[in-house]
Amino acid sequence: MRIYPIETGNFKLDGGAMFGVVPKSIWQRTNPADANNMIDMSMRCMLIEDGNRLTLVDTGMGNKQSEKFFGYYFMFGDFTLDASLAKHGFHRDDITDVFLTHLHFDHCGGSIQFNKDKTGYEPAFKNAKFWSNDRHWNWAVEPNPREKASFLKENILPIEESGQLNFVHRNTKDQVGFDVLFMDGHTEKQMLPKIQYQGKTIVFMADLLPTVGHIPLPYVMGYDTRPLLTIKEKADFLNEAADRDYFLFLEHDAYNEICTVQHTEKGVRLKESHKFTDIFN
Repeated sequence: MRIYPIETGNFKLDGGAMFGVVPKSIWQRTNPADANNMIDMSMRCMLIEDGNRLTLVDTGMGNKQSEKFFGYYFMFGDFTLDASLAKHGFHRDDITDVFLTHLHFDHCGGSIQFNKDKTGYEPAFKNAKFWSNDRHWNWAVEPNPREKASFLKENILPIEESGQLNFVHRNTKDQVGFDVLFMDGHTEKQMLPKIQYQGKTIVFMADLLPTVGHIPLPYVMGYDTRPLLTIKEKADFLNEAADRDYFLFLEHDAYNEICTVQHTEKGVRLKESHKFTDIFN
């Protein structure tokens, strides 16, 4: 098995929304904001090469939305999905599986592209199975008012229409090749891959832990549908991560790719952060 970080682009989000009830005077110490109160974010995906299987975990925002849409998110930097795949010798047509942690646009937008004449949409990974779960899929296709702006039909429905949609079940290892942790605080049945790699455990954090600045328990996004549940899920997970020396792969932290946590008198806190290649070769 080989694992590669795949950088698909950087964007900005409102710092207040990202930290909920935590005051800016506190969260800006770890996540400094610009003049518009926006903080830097990444869309760091993961590529897992395992035998004949090449699995991409999440796909970033993609490029099919309107200029007005992208204007809300202040895209910056030179990262693209295709360039990041090419850096490791791959093309999107090589992808056999696309595993979507959840269906918010910044996690699944790159799954779908315009067709050749821009009259409709098609999967951006023509040879891949797309993996979601039935509870989250139903949640996304009939969205609640709070999440409606994050579940975009053009990102979601063409996956089903293509015939490439698959649902994981509780025994996920037989289906996708790794264990999955299900979390309900951010959105219904978000899925976090848990992978055994080079003698260590890596957990792809998606939106349970967006950045290292979100490690303290009350630091919960305003986007979460059930923030009190997020706090419990974070507490349970971070205690386990500290006990068992998990490596946490950070999808949204623009400056820290992977981190570890430890127990302290103030609770679980950051132990170390690293570039992925500093730990895994």
